[in-house]
Amino acid sequence: DFEASFIRLIDKVTNGSRIEINQTGTTLYYQPGLLYGGSLEHDCSPSRSIGYYLEGLLCLAPFMKHPLKIVLRGVTNDQVDPSVDVLKATSLPLLKKFGIDGEGLEIKINRRGMPPKGGGEILFACPVRKVLQPIQFTDPGKIKRIRGTAYSVRVSPQMANRMVESARSILNKFLPDIYIYTDHMKGVSSGKSPGFGMCLTAETINGTILSAELASNPQGQGEAVRPEELGQNCAKLLLEEIYRGGCVDSTNQGLALLLMTLGQRDVSKVLLGPLSPYTIEFLRHLRSFFQIMFKIETKTPEEEHVGGEKILMTCVGVGFSNISKTIR
Repeated sequence: DFEASFIRLIDKVTNGSRIEINQTGTTLYYQPGLLYGGSLEHDCSPSRSIGYYLEGLLCLAPFMKHPLKIVLRGVTNDQVDPSVDVLKATSLPLLKKFGIDGEGLEIKINRRGMPPKGGGEILFACPVRKVLQPIQFTDPGKIKRIRGTAYSVRVSPQMANRMVESARSILNKFLPDIYIYTDHMKGVSSGKSPGFGMCLTAETINGTILSAELASNPQGQGEAVRPEELGQNCAKLLLEEIYRGGCVDSTNQGLALLLMTLGQRDVSKVLLGPLSPYTIEFLRHLRSFFQIMFKIETKTPEEEHVGGEKILMTCVGVGFSNISKTIR
C-alpha cells in the first residue's frame, strides 16, 4: 500500500519513468526518467508517515530540473519513520552544508496528523543546484543548547506541558539552555486522530544537530502512554544520541553519505557515531550504483574523549553534475 504510494510519488516528480509491477506484486521493473520537479501535490498512504516519503525526496530534490515545491498529506508523526519535525530540524541544516540553501529551502507543517487516520499536511520546497561542494565535517564540538517541540492534537493542551516538565527534569542536569516549545493544534489543523509526542534537538557550537523523538501509541493500539513517561524517555533518547555522537545524527547518516558521493571529485570527510543497520545497507547500495568505496576508520573514545566509538568516513566524490538544471 505505502510502497505503491511511494512509486506514484516518484512517478510524479520524474518525467518519462517506466514502471511495471507483476501481478503478484513481488517484482518491480523501474526505468528512471528525468528528475523534473515543479509544483506538485501527493496524498501519502496513512500506513507510513510523511517522513518515509520525505526521506526519498530529500535525496532527489537538489537534482531536479525545476525547483521542487510539493504538498504532502498524511501522517506527520508516528513511531516508525522519522517525523517531519526531526527532518526539518536536522536534514535541512545538513543540506545547507553541501551548498543547498537559499530562501527556497523549507519544510512547513500546515496541519499535524497522527496515525491511524492521518490528516496532516506539509509543504516541502527545495532549490536546485548544479554541483555540490565537498565537506570536511570532523569536529562535532560541544553541545551548547537543546531545543524541542512538544505537540498535542485532539487531546488536552496540558499534555504538552506535562511532557516538557518531565523532559526538563532530566535535561536540566545536563545544561541550562533548554527551550521546548509547545505546539497545540486545534480544529482542522489537528488531523483526524488524537495523539501527542515530542521531538528534541541538541545543537553544538560547530553546528552539529542531534535529534531524538517519541510519539504516543496510535488510538486503539497498545497501552496508553503517560505524557510524563514519554517526556522522560525522549530526553533519555536524546542523551543516548549525544553519547553516540558524530557530526550527523543516526537519522541522516545515509543522506550525508549520498551527498558526499555525489560531490565534486574532491575529498569529503565526515565523523559519524556507530553506523545504523540502515546506513550499512545504504553503503552497499552506494557501492553497487556508483562503484564508490568509503575509507572507514574507527576512532576509540580515548582519542575523542567522549561518548561511544566514532567512525571517520572519507570518500572522493564521483563529480556528479546536474545536467537537467535550467540555465537562466
